[in-house]
Amino acid sequence: MKLQLALDRLTRDECLQIVSETEKLIDLIEVGTGVIKEYGMAIVRQMRDLYPDKIIVADMKTCDAGGHEAKQAFEAGADIVTVMAFSSDLTIKETLKVAAEYGKQVMVDLLEVISRDRLAELQNISVNLVSLHVGIDKQQEGNFNTDLFNLVKGFDFEVSVAGGINLDTFIDIVQEKPDTIIVGSAITKAENPKEAATKMKNMLS
Repeated sequence: MKLQLALDRLTRDECLQIVSETEKLIDLIEVGTGVIKEYGMAIVRQMRDLYPDKIIVADMKTCDAGGHEAKQAFEAGADIVTVMAFSSDLTIKETLKVAAEYGKQVMVDLLEVISRDRLAELQNISVNLVSLHVGIDKQQEGNFNTDLFNLVKGFDFEVSVAGGINLDTFIDIVQEKPDTIIVGSAITKAENPKEAATKMKNMLS
């Protein structure tokens, strides 16, 4: 299992500081949607330049113009871009096509998806990486619940999980054996981000 650090609702300086403190503990650096909206592809390029050996995720949350937005992110140095599962199949296919041209990956975000029929459709159009995701607003009703794993069981997807995961819930997520656990504020808003990341990393070993 891998640990992905999600950088969102942060300034550029905060992003850079937190990654510098935790880089040896994380496997993937996610430049969050809000950060991309604030700083554009420039911050993706900056992360690529500073951390050439890290996997960089650009959380574009694309829902249209998939090929164009994927190209933007890949040209900036991203290894993975996100596209929403509720997008049209054409949008997802175009994103996958551009990713193949660049030798990169697409993560399909399952935010608010509750139908396994949609998972079957995604599998049929050659999606291989999905993210089980509880959005920040939805977290007011509770953080990530392991029942969400039922949505992807029986499918052959690489699975990432995200949504209010913290030190209290981390071990429950680990027991479900996802490929990647995505953590944001439990690290970025911690009094000691390195210590929080260390505790999580230790649970993965």
